[in-house]
Amino acid sequence: MSIFKRLKGIMKRPEPPVAARSILATGPGDICEVSLVTYHVIGRVLSSRRRTTMLTLQDGAELSYLLVEERETNAYSFFSPIDGRLDSITEVPTTLDLDGRTYHMEEHYAEYVTTAGKTPFMQGGEQSVWRYQSDDRKLLRVEWLDGRFMIYEGESVLAADVEVLEGKPTP
Repeated sequence: MSIFKRLKGIMKRPEPPVAARSILATGPGDICEVSLVTYHVIGRVLSSRRRTTMLTLQDGAELSYLLVEERETNAYSFFSPIDGRLDSITEVPTTLDLDGRTYHMEEHYAEYVTTAGKTPFMQGGEQSVWRYQSDDRKLLRVEWLDGRFMIYEGESVLAADVEVLEGKPTP
């Protein structure tokens, strides 16, 4: 080996390390694990203003949803859809009773969202969201977009219980 090749090897910049896969960059086609259960990500609803992502997860025939909120540390909530309906967007109550559990409204907001893959809503747009919590810390989320309501029941998940296993490469 010549001295010039050695000097060139010494002077060459090292390649930057590969960044770890982020749950916020997860989208359709990825695989993630929540509480030791592996899911295929089939859809994503993204709000860039509030820095939240709602992932549609599939395990066999079962659909679940993972809400990721970017804060000082990421906050996770895991939801299952429930049957039910509300009559009007203007008449959403501040308390809801479901199966003997009372949920109290914590927050109501409207935001513009974009969708990718298979989600409860065909396309993005102005979405209204009502967030509820019960006394025993169970969560309820009501969403409305384009004349359709979706209702989810769930709970908070520890960050250590959520992991991206594999998926498409990050652009």
